[in-house]
Amino acid sequence: MLVLFGGRSGEHGISCATAGGVLGAIDRETFDVVAVGVTSEGQWVPVSDDPAPWQLRGSTLPQVQSSDAVVLPPLKAITERGEFSQVESSTVTSLGEVDVVFPLLHGPYGEDGTLQGALELVDARYVGSGVLASALGMDKHYMKLIIQGSGVAVAPWVTVFPGEWDSRRDAIKDQVDALGYPVFVKPTRAGSSLGVSRVTSREGLEDAMAEALRHDPKVLIEAGVVGREVECAVLQGRDGAAPRTSLPAEVIIGDDVEFYDFGTKYLGEGTVDVVCPAELTAEQTAAVQDVARRVFVAFGLEGLARCDVFVTETGVIVNEINTMPGFTPFSAYPMMWEKSGIAYADLVNELIDLALTRPVGLR
Repeated sequence: MLVLFGGRSGEHGISCATAGGVLGAIDRETFDVVAVGVTSEGQWVPVSDDPAPWQLRGSTLPQVQSSDAVVLPPLKAITERGEFSQVESSTVTSLGEVDVVFPLLHGPYGEDGTLQGALELVDARYVGSGVLASALGMDKHYMKLIIQGSGVAVAPWVTVFPGEWDSRRDAIKDQVDALGYPVFVKPTRAGSSLGVSRVTSREGLEDAMAEALRHDPKVLIEAGVVGREVECAVLQGRDGAAPRTSLPAEVIIGDDVEFYDFGTKYLGEGTVDVVCPAELTAEQTAAVQDVARRVFVAFGLEGLARCDVFVTETGVIVNEINTMPGFTPFSAYPMMWEKSGIAYADLVNELIDLALTRPVGLR
């Protein structure tokens, strides 16, 4: 099997840390592992399959370095197992036939359907959702439309399409005023809260939009929601069965944290506690799990997903669906399954098995 990580997005380092966990958990007696890193410039390179260099250590995020050797995927799978190759100094070396790819890239050019499309072109089986589901889940605008269309509540929002901020700025500000403050200004296709700002007045929109536009030409501005931040892990069912849902977890932030941003998620900045299982009533737990399951089905997701919601006085509101959540041993997704009875290594093996059992081509 081939473990693929790194990538061109701002979540490169988190992807590498995720790979460190997965590489350490894969059953090496069952799988021969080939590790391939994608540099920040998009070069595919052979890297060590030793988990140690890729693990998160304090606030230092690992990085894939460029190399004289590059990795090429098969032009087209001749058999059921595609053969990846390494090229160095005009010498081509086979990396072996690959049964399944575990793509651990986050964000654009990895989690957004682009990589999935490349793997589909060569009939390579891979862990996680397909092209359309990945693309819809990455784009917060279309994600909200799908969730809303499935009858599940989302927070009100305004989408600023490319070029609109310059051409109709005052009209957009008026729309945001109608949402009410605070609002959250988000790059539409970035993850891990990169480029996200909390804005409490019309005047704050200028700086927040500038920050979001550094990451994406399309921006989503979302009304703030008063509620408890809760997450639920979802795992594809076996043999057509319904998706499986974990015990939910609650993200509790301290008074020194404005919101759950990149620094608090990954770099130890501020006081944050993730409590699993969340202290919800049985009815609230069932409602969160039901919503997570419905969203998974509505998108046609495969393999895994994490559904982030707000539990409010009036019900459950979906914040977002994440089709390739962080997967370090300390990340919320595996932690929720650990508390629900599936150990990290078993979870990794289950995802690989699910990928191996699905057909290539249209499905």
